[in-house]
Amino acid sequence: MNAVLLLSGGLDSTTVGAIAKSQGFDLYALTVSYGQRHAFELEAARRGATALGVVRHEFLDVNLAQFGGSALTTPTIPVPHGRSEETMGSDIPVTYVPARNTILLSLALAFSETIGAEDIFLGINHVDYSGYPDCRPEFLRAFEALANLATKGGVEGTLKTKIHAPLLHMSKGEIVREGVRLGVDYSLTHTCYDPREDGASCGECDACLLRLAGFREAGVVDPLRYATPLPRD
Repeated sequence: MNAVLLLSGGLDSTTVGAIAKSQGFDLYALTVSYGQRHAFELEAARRGATALGVVRHEFLDVNLAQFGGSALTTPTIPVPHGRSEETMGSDIPVTYVPARNTILLSLALAFSETIGAEDIFLGINHVDYSGYPDCRPEFLRAFEALANLATKGGVEGTLKTKIHAPLLHMSKGEIVREGVRLGVDYSLTHTCYDPREDGASCGECDACLLRLAGFREAGVVDPLRYATPLPRD
């Protein structure tokens, strides 16, 4: 069975790759350079794809930075630091990239149809969908319905697209535990929104704080290097 994996190089998408592989899927990875402020996650995606043993790994350039509107693509918009989890979930943050998941899933859909794959995997979870509109279950259901209306395979009945988000209802700690169980090497991943020039994670952005909280919940030491020593117990 072939499946397309949206692989960012982060903790979540790498774990999803391990889950899909454990379910017997042959993985075709898709990594998109969308104009993000650094290339560290693209390098992590390359490492992760190798570790997962993907059949094929495609990189696409779609420069959403031309539109701006997000701290992840626009250097003049500062990345928030030091926010509480309650604050993170209270509104749509400036790290939201307009329509990113819609665009990424559309590209994955095009890839999947060319290789005859009905299954698309991505690594969104419930910690994210409190703040990001395109990480909600209703978004996934709507996109899956659209996919089966908008493709040749869907219209002819030769392919029935299924969108898989196995982490959707898991906490970060549960995700880490599942990844460890499946043998994921989290030292290969990258999560930070605002890394230092040498690649060290800042330890203070929303992504770092959620990641560190997940490792603490799981009782596992995070193998990544951070800009300053952090308590991890």
